Amino acid sequence: MPRGRDSFVALARRALPAMRAWRVAFHQEPELSSHELKTREKVTAALDDLGIPYRTFGEFPGVVGTIGEGRPGPVVALRADMDGLPVTEATGLPFASRFPGRMHACGHDVHMTCLLGAAAILAKAEGRLGGPIRLLFQPAEEDGDRGGALPLIERGCLDRPKVDYVVGQHVDPSLPLGHVGWRAGPLMAAADFVRITVRGKGGHAATPHQGPDAIVIGSEIVLGLQTLVSRVRDPVDPVVVSIGSFHGGTRNNILPDEVVLEGTVRTLRPATRDLMERALKRRVRSIAASLGARVAIRYLRGYPPLINHPAATRTVAAALAIELGGSNVIEVDRPLMGAEDFARYLERVPGTFLRLGVGIPNRPASLHSATFAPDERALVIGAATLAAAADGLQRSPP
Repeated sequence: MPRGRDSFVALARRALPAMRAWRVAFHQEPELSSHELKTREKVTAALDDLGIPYRTFGEFPGVVGTIGEGRPGPVVALRADMDGLPVTEATGLPFASRFPGRMHACGHDVHMTCLLGAAAILAKAEGRLGGPIRLLFQPAEEDGDRGGALPLIERGCLDRPKVDYVVGQHVDPSLPLGHVGWRAGPLMAAADFVRITVRGKGGHAATPHQGPDAIVIGSEIVLGLQTLVSRVRDPVDPVVVSIGSFHGGTRNNILPDEVVLEGTVRTLRPATRDLMERALKRRVRSIAASLGARVAIRYLRGYPPLINHPAATRTVAAALAIELGGSNVIEVDRPLMGAEDFARYLERVPGTFLRLGVGIPNRPASLHSATFAPDERALVIGAATLAAAADGLQRSPP
């Protein structure tokens, strides 16, 4: 898209007053996963102001907008997530959350604002676009199980016309403000849930020999699962198996009938994901059987691994290097073991997920913390990043 002397960064700076207002409105009234109805109203009001047509879906809070519908050329979808977290804010911001126990602690207010900023930039140049732009405002990313991407896909967000490429981004306090990180191939992990119920024989703690002790067996299982990481998978293929919950018993001198363990399994490759599920079930059953106990395993697959399309990712990185300067566009050296349901889009459409730097020295903060408060300067870079990524994919499709 010819832009004359104006870069996307310059255009985003002009949009900053509007972006600031959008961000404040989102941040002050966060809504939890699948309940983002007031957030949807704010998104649609902004799209109305920008003159961008959109679709909504009844009780499902997602919004799908389109710029340049019917134009020839590749269709690029840009996505932002909408939900907050059950966290009580402690940032001290003048526009802090009005609701105790709810906060945009993962930066989704920034993501929505950046997508609206990119939409404002691209809508003004609709006649010069290299193809249609699809805007995906997606709820329930923090759900962790089904999430919001799959329901939005089921409602046709990637169809009519078919989306050719998809781009998303996430704020990242580990990268300096003003920088954008990219990585071809695996970027984030699959996140699977496991619940293990160990059934032993309850009784007096003074006579543990009279039946299988569910607490001891549960403890053996926790330790035994760690050898799946050290002895089953390839040591250069990252895997995490963590038990985060262990419940059983009511007092010190009673052995419980059962204990319940819950945990997560994180993998980066589909084949490794299959391997770990099989190996975990086999190991748990073997340990329980060897100690005379019964066991029930519930294994649920959550978000798949997020695997960036190499060609699309490099095309976007090249476009961003021109827009932001090569030193500000960083190839990150390793994937993250966190999960993201943007992976659902990448299972169906080539594209890439970027990391938007928001780190500032001497202002430490982490995602999901009560003090997480990205600087508003990230809005300019984030909006320009999405606009430049879409432009790059349309002008030089991989």
